[in-house]
Amino acid sequence: MYDLIILGAGPAGVTAAIYAVRYGLNTLLVDKDSMSGLISTAKTVENYTGFPSIGGMELMEKFLDHAEQAGVTFKVMELNSVTEEGDHFIVSSSEEELKSKSLIVATGSSPRELDVPGEKDFLGRGVSYCATCDGPFFSGKEVAVIGGGESAVTDAIFLSDIASKVYVVHRRDKLRASQILQDRAFDRPNIEFIWDNVVDAIEGKDIVESLQVHNVITEETKKLPVNGVFIYIGLNPNTGFINVKKDDKDFIITDESMATSVRGIFAAGDCRQSPLYQVITAASDGAIAAYSAFKYIEGI
Repeated sequence: MYDLIILGAGPAGVTAAIYAVRYGLNTLLVDKDSMSGLISTAKTVENYTGFPSIGGMELMEKFLDHAEQAGVTFKVMELNSVTEEGDHFIVSSSEEELKSKSLIVATGSSPRELDVPGEKDFLGRGVSYCATCDGPFFSGKEVAVIGGGESAVTDAIFLSDIASKVYVVHRRDKLRASQILQDRAFDRPNIEFIWDNVVDAIEGKDIVESLQVHNVITEETKKLPVNGVFIYIGLNPNTGFINVKKDDKDFIITDESMATSVRGIFAAGDCRQSPLYQVITAASDGAIAAYSAFKYIEGI
């Protein structure tokens, strides 16, 4: 029987584990992969305090190294379900069941799909949700980035050093990314912005060959000749396995102490309803959730 099981080994989960161990809780950190968190796919992180510029994978490795030095116990496990049984919870996989007095859900989010024809057909054959992972395959080719937020603009800049042309397709007439990123993107001569447009279809034969878009104001349609399509239109929380109160997008609703609607279950990071999804806020959530779990276990 554990005092605390933390589900998810991204920035929120790892931070929670470090704090929980320091509070003296018998803690287990669980994830399906040894390296977790969307941040591990980022080429560069420039907004985490103390690191003016660092690779996402490198930052995540530092998190995990810190956890190991703190004495955190980590288990690779494919999560199937979480159930409540009396005064404790059962975390189940296909191979085993683990018992804990409390839980922190820090399972993060996954990229949201466009849900247009061709998206699933060309996944891995031109469609990607990670420029850092797949960008090098498109050296000297034309690609499109879908979205206008931080991730979209960051990866458009990254791709502009690899591809011959980068189209940024955004449904609005201005970006949502930070001004410093916007300025960098606007300065890149091979980045072209396709404003007020949405994607209708991704087309090709064996690989992606073109992107069909239409203007939401004029209704004009056109095709962009691209071999790669990188999609950044938001996130879907990985919360389907847990029965707690959620908002209409399935993000877990918590109070300021990270407590959910179920006593003994807390949530942290990108899987919970929040005004900002960043590494620094995820880590902060994890610290608060661990403190709240500690108080719950101790009856404070």
